[in-house]
Amino acid sequence: MLRKILILTACILSSLIYSCTKLEERYEGDLTASQVGGSGSSNTTALLEGVYTSLRRTFTNHVEVFALSVQTTDEAMVPTRGPDWDDDGQWRQLHQHKWEETHVKLRDVFNRFGGTIFAATDLLRYNPTQQQEAEARFLRAWSMYWLLDLFDQVPYRDPGESVIQPARIRKGSEALDYIISEIEAIAPALPDGPAYIANKWAAKTLLMKCYLNKGVYANRANPTFSAADMNKVISLADEIINSNKFSFSANYFDNFAPNNTAIGKENIFTQLDVAGVYPDNRMRNTWVLPLHGSQGGSNGVATLPTFYNKFEATDKRRQANYPTTGSPANPGNRVTVGFLVGQQYNLTTDVPLKTNAGLPVIFVPEVKSIETDANLELTGIRPIKYPIDYTNRDSPDNDFVYFRLADVLLMKAEAILRGGTGTSAGIYGNTALAIVNSIRTDPARNASALASINLDVLLDERGRELWWENWRRNDFIRFGKFLLPFEQKNYTSDPKYLVFPIPSEQIAVNTNMKQNTGY
Repeated sequence: MLRKILILTACILSSLIYSCTKLEERYEGDLTASQVGGSGSSNTTALLEGVYTSLRRTFTNHVEVFALSVQTTDEAMVPTRGPDWDDDGQWRQLHQHKWEETHVKLRDVFNRFGGTIFAATDLLRYNPTQQQEAEARFLRAWSMYWLLDLFDQVPYRDPGESVIQPARIRKGSEALDYIISEIEAIAPALPDGPAYIANKWAAKTLLMKCYLNKGVYANRANPTFSAADMNKVISLADEIINSNKFSFSANYFDNFAPNNTAIGKENIFTQLDVAGVYPDNRMRNTWVLPLHGSQGGSNGVATLPTFYNKFEATDKRRQANYPTTGSPANPGNRVTVGFLVGQQYNLTTDVPLKTNAGLPVIFVPEVKSIETDANLELTGIRPIKYPIDYTNRDSPDNDFVYFRLADVLLMKAEAILRGGTGTSAGIYGNTALAIVNSIRTDPARNASALASINLDVLLDERGRELWWENWRRNDFIRFGKFLLPFEQKNYTSDPKYLVFPIPSEQIAVNTNMKQNTGY
């Protein structure tokens, strides 16, 4: 009962965070220190729950962080299908790198992370326990990292600081240095787990991201990578590996299944979803957005053929039949996760599906930004990363995955390729090639071993392993590929698109913010 009360309180607090543009003023006016209570009180616990809750929709909605981090790359696109999915061109603008500072998704993402940063900071003035403080500061650092990565500017205030004055701003390397110092300061007070709360292994993984991208945030157009930073990445990876807390799951899709908290052995940090409990749980969008209407979907997002073709036919990460509790019998053993292509079937009767117009539902790889032909509903390969929770379809139990062991290993391999010194840890080898092959040849993946490796090959492998996990833009920028042409964007983008513009509303209310160059 107490947890349900805390969750309800957290949801109310979260809704207050997002209720208006000047987020901080509404939130700070709701509670006084005396109302919250002393150290370790249930109210302080509820405030922390509210910080966690404030991140849920940002990631699980798949039209916010996902839109900025994946749809801006070769991994995903939302084509306009006749009158559907035009939305004033906002999806085309993202994929084709033509966004402006008024884009609604930029506003939404910036506001949500700003709300989390404020909520985490505000909690600190209510005398939380040492662990509560560490968790709140980690979630703040996590949100700051995303604002830095996407916008290169991070607003901040000290606990209890007046909201009448505009928030101060950290940019670039200064912001990254602060994030690193925060994580290092609070890591000893973080718990060992579980994965769905801020924990010390999540802190080490986020530090790996920071050091691996340190040169990027200093100069996105031409990053350099120091051996010292790469060795730090390797050292942190070894600490995670040598903890023996994480291992490859029996099935690749176990990491994303409705009960992935229990069976996802690779998961280091996740966003908790409890079926039917969190009203802001939008994990259903991970399958609703790609699927055709005859499959219960909204026929939107698709992947691009060149991305799909990076997978070997035997690679289990590409597609599989993954039954979950309550799922249809699937007598034809049809593909239910991975990339759906070709004829689609009723999973109960195995009868081929048809559109309302009587066309067979056959997903074809080729897809254009604007579809007008008779088969406009059927273009594009449909990605399903999280197996459908049929028992709780509208409010599923799949925890959203932030960090996994495979990402740790791939970052270590990259750090070695970028000049770090190879080390042996666990069963994965001490060279970039051995580490990558340990992932590829694991039975849960069943891909063939590579004969050699370089940065381009490693980037492809990160795509194959981490597809739909929000890292493609981050990777593309680090590898110098983000501005280059890809499908349905046949030109090199202006370097200004390496960062997003600060939303117009933020510039209007904060004199400390200056628009990013070129916007």
